[in-house]
Amino acid sequence: MVVPEKAQAATETDELRHLIKIQQIQLDALKKRLDENEQKIEATAEVVEQTSETDSAKTDTRVGGYGELHYKNSNDGDELDFHRFVLFFNHKFDDNLRFFSELELEHAFNADGKPGEVELEQAYIEYDLSQNTTSRFGAFLIPVGIINETHEPTTFYGVERNPIEKNIIPTTWWEGGASINFRLAKGWSIDTAVTSGLNVPVSGSNAYLIRKGRTKVAEAPAENFAFTARVKYTGIAGLELAASYQRQDDITQGVEGVSANLFSAHVIYQHNNFMLRALFANWDINSNSAVLLGRDKQQGFYIEPSYKLNDKIGVFARYNEWNNEAGNSLVSNKRQTTLGMNYWLHPNVVVKVDYDTFSGALDGNGFNLGMGYQF
Repeated sequence: MVVPEKAQAATETDELRHLIKIQQIQLDALKKRLDENEQKIEATAEVVEQTSETDSAKTDTRVGGYGELHYKNSNDGDELDFHRFVLFFNHKFDDNLRFFSELELEHAFNADGKPGEVELEQAYIEYDLSQNTTSRFGAFLIPVGIINETHEPTTFYGVERNPIEKNIIPTTWWEGGASINFRLAKGWSIDTAVTSGLNVPVSGSNAYLIRKGRTKVAEAPAENFAFTARVKYTGIAGLELAASYQRQDDITQGVEGVSANLFSAHVIYQHNNFMLRALFANWDINSNSAVLLGRDKQQGFYIEPSYKLNDKIGVFARYNEWNNEAGNSLVSNKRQTTLGMNYWLHPNVVVKVDYDTFSGALDGNGFNLGMGYQF
């Protein structure tokens, strides 16, 4: 009986060894699968992290824009013009540092003999110096007037921008330099800027005309810089009051040594569906040559009441009066009265229609139809 017991024990030992060997193989296979799963998990985590970083970068970069198409029927003839096509590219680096840019194509087509222009209207870095103080460096809009800084077509009445913020304040007006915005208590804010300045012609039919002096930061002469300051008050709901001043020691950039001062003031008041906008602007140009042309003083104003009948329809009237030769008492002011309506298909899409009548140094009338959008 001893031999069979030993044989049985040996058999059981072999079976146990075989079972252990199988279990070891299974454990090795399981360990291999665990290692593979761990590698997959790590790879997935890396992809998720990369995707998160990419999504974050996408979130921090914004693309927007606006555009407007105009049909004009006036005594000067009929015209259809895709006046502006604009794209914004903005990026947030962190909570205190941002980039803003605006690229514009005017009049649809830019080529020799065509009226179009491609313009870099804004490109600046914005940095928060503190909670209530922000600086800008680059090419940016001058803090003056109502629509120079905010001129998307859905934000104002009328197919065309008002003539005061075209001929007296040369909207759209941007320069290169640096600015600081101070946000004070109780709705007060102050903007200051040191920038490139105007470079007006001193001869020909455009001599000393402000709008003709814009350099658009395109290899702009920098013999004389401009200094701009604005005070704004928004401490009462529905009310905005602002006044701007600009000083430039030589708006001819070394040709004649002609200093100039701009003063402008505006009010915006809104109560329920009623809104009133009014603006005054005046240039004083210290030049004997400008005096001879009556262009030593250039000024204008407009007043614009409007009323929104509902969320989609608003009506307005605007009276404009200006003179780029106001220094000559024999030259009559130009007057324009505009009546019209805006119809918002969407808060960011608008159709506009208006009718102009001209008097004073101008004569005639005109009908305008337009559409605009922003996103």
